[in-house]
This record gives sequence, structure tokens and C-alpha cells, in this order.
Amino acid sequence: LCGGVCVNPNTQTSEVIEYLLSPAEVRQLLGLGRTYTYQLLATGVIPSIRIGRLRKVRRSDLDAFIEAHLEHNEGGDDE
Repeated sequence: LCGGVCVNPNTQTSEVIEYLLSPAEVRQLLGLGRTYTYQLLATGVIPSIRIGRLRKVRRSDLDAFIEAHLEHNEGGDDE
């Protein structure tokens, strides 16, 4: 694996190819259960694509999901 972003060695340019994550990789990265992960994908909370019977997630969409769900503590206190 290339950590979500791969560089295409067959091109002369600095073209970047985004790696598609499997639901199992998404589940592992987020530390979630299988059923809940598939629920997030099926409802579109985490955008995904279907290729035949496979479901795949762009790393950038997973990163956007994580950013959208970050909790920021305004006061600096842990309440």
C-alpha cells in the first residue's frame, strides 16, 4: 500500500494517483466495526463508489469525513 496516494511511475510528470480504500481498510483506519462501517458507506455519510460488487472509498473522502467530525474544545478544559 502507498498510504492513500500513489505516484504513477509510468509517467514523466508528477501525476498523482489517488488510491481507493476498501471498507476493511476504512474500518481499520477509523477503528470501527464492520456493520457500522458499511452503514456509513451505504448511507453516504462516507462517500464511496461501487465497482461491480466492490465498494471503494477515496482517501480524500475519508480525510474529509475525519475533518468534518473533529471535535474542537474551545475553552481548553476537558469537560
